Amino acid sequence: MSHQAIPINKYISRTGYCSRREADAMIAQCRVMINDSIALPTSKVTENDKVYVDDELLKKKKSLSTYIILNKPVGITTTTDTQDKSNVISYINYPKRIFPVGRLDKDSEGLLLLTDDGDIVNKILRAGNKHDKEYIVTVNKAITPEFITKMANGVPILGTQTLKCKVYALSGKKFSIVLTQGLNRQIRRMCEYLGYDVTSLTRVRIMNIKLDKLPTGKWRLLNATEIGELNRLLQHSSNTKSI
Repeated sequence: MSHQAIPINKYISRTGYCSRREADAMIAQCRVMINDSIALPTSKVTENDKVYVDDELLKKKKSLSTYIILNKPVGITTTTDTQDKSNVISYINYPKRIFPVGRLDKDSEGLLLLTDDGDIVNKILRAGNKHDKEYIVTVNKAITPEFITKMANGVPILGTQTLKCKVYALSGKKFSIVLTQGLNRQIRRMCEYLGYDVTSLTRVRIMNIKLDKLPTGKWRLLNATEIGELNRLLQHSSNTKSI
């Protein structure tokens, strides 16, 4: 890190402690100290400052970042809260502190990316950056061309209209959908609006990272090629919301 002052949430995420969003929550709860003062959301720090979370001194990350993909089974919760018995962190039990990039519902399965690289989280998740996330979905009855068209053109849910997306019929009750946004339980709500219930939902891809033949419940580290391509795709992405 340079001597230049950077926002406190960015500093925390760069240490690999947590994502920027989680850092914001901890700052709001007055759990972060800079030297001897309670951190404010507007605080900036340099590498000469000492930053503490719950009295634990944050150390600058010396090693390379860790990137893991898990084929998350149904029943595992995408949370770092170890009080939740079904939390994904205890499930993987990785020796370094990592956190999930975005969420995958407890009743959904498939590709979940976990990392200690707080800088990439918002870059991947922000809808404005238009990064693909692909899902294979099975519903409770035969899909129609009208259903595919409506899903692709956007559906009113949660007080907004979903962004246009790519949707392809795969078989009678199964389709593929590629989203660039991640509203709460978005696919399930979209289907529900059109009179369908989702019976299974599997995320198979995030950007260039594919689930492929990774068995359910297993995880692996990303290889150098995948990490290199991911960084290339993210190099022009914003990690903050546009004003």
